[in-house]
Amino acid sequence: QVQFVESGGGLVQAGGSLRLSCAASGSTFSINVIGWYRQAPGKQRELVATISRSGYTNYADSVKGRFTISRDNAKNTMYLQMNSLKPDDTAVYYCRDSTGYIPWGQGTQVTVSA
Repeated sequence: QVQFVESGGGLVQAGGSLRLSCAASGSTFSINVIGWYRQAPGKQRELVATISRSGYTNYADSVKGRFTISRDNAKNTMYLQMNSLKPDDTAVYYCRDSTGYIPWGQGTQVTVSA
């Protein structure tokens, strides 16, 4: 019943920006920690960033200084602002709750051209 819906992906040039959104039912944002994963073709799914209800964040080394995760608990929405995009950021991006209770969504495709 509870599910994530990711959006905002697209095709951009290297150095460009995108903002991803993840909308969910209200119960999702009662969970303390939620985050973004990504999976590139032929690669394992990797954790990109997490954020707690209080706004504490963590980032993978590969995106530090370029990506910013945020959440609006009142709107039941999480965001990922991606700047200075690189071709190796190309992947399908997914939302995830810390408990793993909510199923994976369809994800949103991000493609960065050189």
